[in-house]
Amino acid sequence: MSTMPLPSDGVSMPEKNGVKFGPPSSPDVSSAPKLHQVSLGPEQERKLWRKIDLHLLPIIVMMYLLSFMDRENIGNAKLEGLMTQLNLTGSRYNVALSVFFISYGLFEFPANIILQFVRPSRWLSGIMFAWGIFMMSMGFAKTYAQLVAIRFLLGVAEAGFFPGVVFLLTMWYPRYKLMYRIALFTGAAGAAGAFSGLFAYGISFMNVGHLEGWSWIFIIEGLVTMVISSIGAFVLVDYPNTAKFLSAEERQFVEQQRFIGTVEDEEGTVAQRVLSAFLDWQIWVSGLMLLSFMAPAYGITFFLPTILNDFGYSVPISQLLTVPIFVIATIIMITVAHFSDSMKLRSPFIISLEFVGLIGYIIQITDASAGVKYFGTYLAVIGLYAGVPCAVGWLANNLHGRYKRAVGTAIQVGMGNLGGIIASYVFRIQDEPHFILGFAIQIGLMCMGLFAAAALLYAYHRSNVARIARAKREGLNPAEYAADLYVI
Repeated sequence: MSTMPLPSDGVSMPEKNGVKFGPPSSPDVSSAPKLHQVSLGPEQERKLWRKIDLHLLPIIVMMYLLSFMDRENIGNAKLEGLMTQLNLTGSRYNVALSVFFISYGLFEFPANIILQFVRPSRWLSGIMFAWGIFMMSMGFAKTYAQLVAIRFLLGVAEAGFFPGVVFLLTMWYPRYKLMYRIALFTGAAGAAGAFSGLFAYGISFMNVGHLEGWSWIFIIEGLVTMVISSIGAFVLVDYPNTAKFLSAEERQFVEQQRFIGTVEDEEGTVAQRVLSAFLDWQIWVSGLMLLSFMAPAYGITFFLPTILNDFGYSVPISQLLTVPIFVIATIIMITVAHFSDSMKLRSPFIISLEFVGLIGYIIQITDASAGVKYFGTYLAVIGLYAGVPCAVGWLANNLHGRYKRAVGTAIQVGMGNLGGIIASYVFRIQDEPHFILGFAIQIGLMCMGLFAAAALLYAYHRSNVARIARAKREGLNPAEYAADLYVI
């Protein structure tokens, strides 16, 4: 971290929007449309955002719920005969896990570029239908090679969904309404953990024809995914300026609110805008921070049923015991996001949640009883799952310009999903039942995340102090330089 450029009165951080700080008369400071300003009363505004939420979020939440279930249900299938029928000996199971994240990480960036030219309702629904086909196909896999190949294709199809939805939400909500909405749809990941446990418990009693229970987990979830994607193609809305459920005045108000405290101008060609994202150090540090949440989160998700089984619980009970953990984590995730938006702060919540997850993981490597370790899994899942939308939302708040935000979000999420590869290999079969190596590596990653969050906080604070001092020397009032301040 010692090479990170830190701001001062003499040295500035890279500008959030890729242009120089300047007075309000500069055309680069605000690109908000110069239209008649629309005003709504508090009650009218609440009704408007509620209407937008109801049109946008339910289908997104359902789609992401299935996305996360489809990628993590292999952990449940592991206990239902997958290992023996496909002869997943040695590191084969770990390879099957990790190959998904290789293709997922590689295709996130190009997927978000494609989204700039394709309607979100068509793109997101289309890739969902594709991964539904791959998920169903996995239920008919007969060999290890077939399983690995389908998992790779599943990663290609799912790659564009999460960063695509985050980008779509940034096009609808102003910065201090964004985190709560990201948490609402990301909360589907926690709900997916709960549903996967319940679903696997019911499927475990199902052996129809020549297929075992693990096959039906993949087949049924794949069919449901395809049905929901078809609905999404007609229900999912695109951007505010094309939303038919909004009046012209409401569309203008939404665009107007989104520009408050932000700068949307981007100069140069598309290639130059994309390059500016790759050269922005905050994106890479934010990616490391997200990795520190997602690697341990994937680890606990993939191996939680196995860990609980190793505590001495039967397979069906182990599946059921995962349910309340994810339900509580989802509730806390949404609650944290609400207060983060209300208080207009990100970093204190991120650092606190990283500590909670860290404590939960440390408990797992102690000699504590099974009951205490089960409580530790609550802390781990709560801290890690609730931290993901905070980390994603923090960077999204501090990136401006359509292309830079799209590319930056994809890079960050791609780095975060490298955690899936790490989690796939550090929890090794030969380390059961204690998984000391896996827990130790994940603890190290969380410590790295704390340093990354602290570095971002320090850099953003230094930059804001310098910019406020400079603005005051130029006689600007706070409203005139707010767009150039970083969210901390």
